[in-house]
Amino acid sequence: MNKKTLRDVDVKGKKILMRVDFNVPLDDNGNITDDLRITSAVPTIRYCLEHKAKKVILMSHLGRPKGKVVESMRMMPAGKRLSELLNVPVKMLKECVGDDVKKAVETCSEQVIMLENLRFHPEEEANDAGFARNLASLGDIFVNDAFGTAHRAHASTEGVTHYLPSVAGFLLEKEIEYLGKVVESPDQPLVTILGGAKVSDKINMIENMMDKVSCFLIGGGMAYTFLKAQGKAVGNSKVEEDKLDLARSILRKAAEKNIEVVLPVDNRIADKFDAAAAVKDVGDQIPDGWMGLDIGPKTIDLFKQKLKTAKTIVWNGPVGVFEMAPFAKGTQILAQYIAALPATSIIGGGDTASAVREFNVAEKMTHVSTGGGASLELLEGLELPGIAALQDKA
Repeated sequence: MNKKTLRDVDVKGKKILMRVDFNVPLDDNGNITDDLRITSAVPTIRYCLEHKAKKVILMSHLGRPKGKVVESMRMMPAGKRLSELLNVPVKMLKECVGDDVKKAVETCSEQVIMLENLRFHPEEEANDAGFARNLASLGDIFVNDAFGTAHRAHASTEGVTHYLPSVAGFLLEKEIEYLGKVVESPDQPLVTILGGAKVSDKINMIENMMDKVSCFLIGGGMAYTFLKAQGKAVGNSKVEEDKLDLARSILRKAAEKNIEVVLPVDNRIADKFDAAAAVKDVGDQIPDGWMGLDIGPKTIDLFKQKLKTAKTIVWNGPVGVFEMAPFAKGTQILAQYIAALPATSIIGGGDTASAVREFNVAEKMTHVSTGGGASLELLEGLELPGIAALQDKA
């Protein structure tokens, strides 16, 4: 990684303005249901405290308030959980810019300060220069530790870097290290598992990884577009009809490059999209009135066989509707199998990260990304604005 990190600057006596990604899921009572993004930021925050930073001022967004104050999207639950994890008080502010915020930062006794939801202001997503300057005025050094938003050129990710020395936090550094290695020089053989609903979401990643991968394993909803493109019957399964030619093109390119593309040879199907639906296992032809919602047992064994000799495994997208028990088996068995392998295992963020946590194997993976969209864009070979804006090492 060619970017300066927190270790490259002296934080002693300095006010550290830090972008974190505390966009955590909440239940109907405002309780956090998954605190991975908060726990992942703790090492960077703790380093600043241990190295005698004057203040650590945290900024984040939560949800999609669309530029307006939404009471259920305040940062209070995240600040409370952070205080528990750090075992220090966290000062919660009711705004993120303005004179009252500046005064509170200067005068409060707490060392850790949590600003209010950045996206209560439309200027955040618009990367408004004045808003960015106001945020930057709160600190002496900017640390970006929010990989989940690094693919967005927002005021708090890109804008503030024009006004402050700007470096990467430890989480951002780790994300770039693991995902960057996959893009540049992965240990071979590299096997990539692709799932989720749409081929269109993964097309750029497939094309960028084509010269690096020895094998693509394709499951989830996107598999049915590929199967239909091969002339297989897919019943009522989810298919992107306008991407059938694209699927054929990918299969043709892979064949020309001698890259294996492994599609389901059997499927777990249901008569409706419902956990209480009638369920059965069939081969690679799905009858009318039924839809594929998970890979079948033969496909699970086939995928395991292909994964067995991998040195690097990248997994982006569940291979079934794992949120429903009857269709969780494929994702669960693969997650447990990969966790026991000696390979470097890199789990894309979003649903795949949720799945490995659901099945209690996240700790056994080499790296679980905190950013779904950001990890996908990095694997597509794109430059992420929030990373590009940081200072280069000399």
